[in-house]
Amino acid sequence: MMRRYIVPLIALGLIGFAGYSVYCTQRKEPILEPQTPPPSSPYPHTVAGAGIVEARQENVQVAPAIPGLVLEVYVEVGQHVRKGDPLLRVDDRHLRAQLAQARAQLKYAEAQLAKLEAMPRPEELPPARARVAAARAALNLAEDLFLRVQRVWPTGNVAEEEYSQKRLQRDVAQRQFEQAEAELRLLEAGAWERDKAMARAQAEQAKAQVGILETEIERALVRAPMDGIILQRNVRPGEYIAVSFPGATPPFVLGDMSQVHVRVDIDEYDIPRFRPGAPAKAYVRGYPRYEYHLRFVRVEPYVIPKKSLTGENTERVDTRVLQIIYAVENPEPPLYIGQQLDVFIEADS
Repeated sequence: MMRRYIVPLIALGLIGFAGYSVYCTQRKEPILEPQTPPPSSPYPHTVAGAGIVEARQENVQVAPAIPGLVLEVYVEVGQHVRKGDPLLRVDDRHLRAQLAQARAQLKYAEAQLAKLEAMPRPEELPPARARVAAARAALNLAEDLFLRVQRVWPTGNVAEEEYSQKRLQRDVAQRQFEQAEAELRLLEAGAWERDKAMARAQAEQAKAQVGILETEIERALVRAPMDGIILQRNVRPGEYIAVSFPGATPPFVLGDMSQVHVRVDIDEYDIPRFRPGAPAKAYVRGYPRYEYHLRFVRVEPYVIPKKSLTGENTERVDTRVLQIIYAVENPEPPLYIGQQLDVFIEADS
């Protein structure tokens, strides 16, 4: 008896399950309205692009010229700096020690040069002249004695040994007088020009070494390349910092905030419709009620691969873009560097 009802019950259950499945698959999900409507173009014909807020002279990445340990950091994020203000100092103690040594060597080289240029010393001339006078007197005496012996020599009253001795004394006195005169002339002439030239070269070399070390010490002090605001600070005292290279995080990002610019990417297939100088408007993503009027600044005439992505499903990442720079004429509410905007540029039909 029960078997007669089992099969119909199973069939009814399957039919009910199939009907429920069809109902669930055909049920329409409610369309959710976006909390904030997307921005719409204010122009009849437009070229749309993604814009990135940047400083007036772009965002300047500041890095040290030489690697080393960071001793001091002088600025904070948001601080206004002027061109030439110190930002950080890399360890330069070894350079300062070398500079002290180089300055001492420079003083020694300059003293040697001054000594040669000041020759002869005034104190050395009187003794030299006195030696010449003494040698002249000794020569006169030796000549007088020799003449006396020479006059008597024919008479035979003078021994040959005495005659030879007086003649030798005269010759020795003559040579001593000549030597004293030569030494006086050498002293009065001063230092040899070639010696002074070598001393000058050594002084210049020492001076150049001092200049090199002073330059290296100055390079260890990172200064602001322009007036602006510190947008980022990615370094702290005690860290080792290397010379910046592409892709590395810079110690500082500096920007001139006196005028905010927007860098707009236009897809290459929209380039024929773009007109340089065309007006444009920008909107904050998610808040289209915030409208910013843009003034054309320039076109960067170099098409590059697309880097700034909007995150939309229809976005192509393999395209290339032309970058247009606009200035924000009404930066209220304030915009922040790196903020992304939806930009619409008036285009030709």
